[in-house]
Amino acid sequence: MVKDNNKQQNKTNPILWFFFAIVIPFIVAVTLTIIIFTVAGVDVIGWAKSTGNSIPVVSSMITTDKEKNEQREEQKTKNIIATKDEKISQLNQKVSNLESTVGQLEQEIVKLENSNSDENKSESETSDDAAESGEDSIKAISSSFKEMDSEQAALIIENMEQDLAVGILKKLPNDVRGRIFEEMEPDLAAELTQLFVTN
Repeated sequence: MVKDNNKQQNKTNPILWFFFAIVIPFIVAVTLTIIIFTVAGVDVIGWAKSTGNSIPVVSSMITTDKEKNEQREEQKTKNIIATKDEKISQLNQKVSNLESTVGQLEQEIVKLENSNSDENKSESETSDDAAESGEDSIKAISSSFKEMDSEQAALIIENMEQDLAVGILKKLPNDVRGRIFEEMEPDLAAELTQLFVTN
């Protein structure tokens, strides 16, 4: 038992001796050196960063101010890209919604045209009925434009044939028509206005 205690003391003594004789004095000497150089006006931390940055293994652990700035810029760029991607997905969703609305309106037009063409009447009655049914279909479509968002309505009208677009615009109230013209491209709005006035 006594021998075991002596062996254990002999094992811990070299470890304690190494700690108190080498490690602690080294830490004290480094600390005093840093304090003296700092008081003397030397930028010890900056020198340590630049020296440590040139050492291969240590450089991976040290980040300089330049690297920090680059990381900040990279993060800002990633945030900007994420924001732009989100806007793009929202705009793509809006485009698909508008395309589906255009598709529904075109189907409605086709249905109305088919229902009118199936009727068997004389030429004069057919032309009168076609004009009236065309008017009815334009009235029906223009009523859906009254309730629609003016930006969506402008995009849909921009993609229509000009005669049909003018016919629909004539059936709309002045304030609704004005909001739709406001959302259009200026050149197209001017062209449709001229057709609106001359027809």
